[in-house]
Amino acid sequence: MNSTPDTEPARRAVRSYVVRGGRITAAQERALTELWPAYGIDYSPQPLRLEQVFGRAAPCTLEIGFGNGAHLAARAAASPERNFLGVEVHRPGVGHLLLAAATAGVANLRVICHDAVDVLREQIPPAALDEIEILFPDPWPKKRHHKRRIIQPAFVELAASRLVNGGRLHLATDWEPYAAHMLEVLGQCTALANCAADGTYVERPAARAATRFERRGQRLGHTVRDVEFRRRPG
Repeated sequence: MNSTPDTEPARRAVRSYVVRGGRITAAQERALTELWPAYGIDYSPQPLRLEQVFGRAAPCTLEIGFGNGAHLAARAAASPERNFLGVEVHRPGVGHLLLAAATAGVANLRVICHDAVDVLREQIPPAALDEIEILFPDPWPKKRHHKRRIIQPAFVELAASRLVNGGRLHLATDWEPYAAHMLEVLGQCTALANCAADGTYVERPAARAATRFERRGQRLGHTVRDVEFRRRPG
């Protein structure tokens, strides 16, 4: 936690995202320099000791692809008894979250600016997380791009292995075909069990406030689906 966030994620054959250029404000750029030592974790292919990272042992939530960080900052402020870790590759969003965290004075939040698959594989130890959230990931709607979706069997197996017994994997999307894809892929993972009584979708959890992507989808008339699975014992 002593430098600035990565600008070039490690190479992999297929990416689930495209690094947008985007405009970064002077305040966000300054936050990436001045606030990174307090909140940032540099990527390194070595397992983290979360107790050392946060200075305590507490249930930990990981949000992958947090966008501008509004949801993650709000959750961290509302639940000081938990630890929160966010992973995002877009620097303006990271800068925005750092500013929000500093303004709110939260001490239970850390950020990694790097590819989420690399972070899960290399930095997060097995059975280290109580919750993983992936809210409104890019649906890659064109069939030829479906291979770019982050929700794929290998990724789900990896994510499940990082959850404690009973840990929660929570997804949300406003793209109906992607919601069905999520159900199918997570349903194939024997380490996970669907939390929905009817084996489909759950109601939006109280802890998840509506995101800007969700509000946009609702304006477009899209149905928002929440998918929640839990890690089976063993």
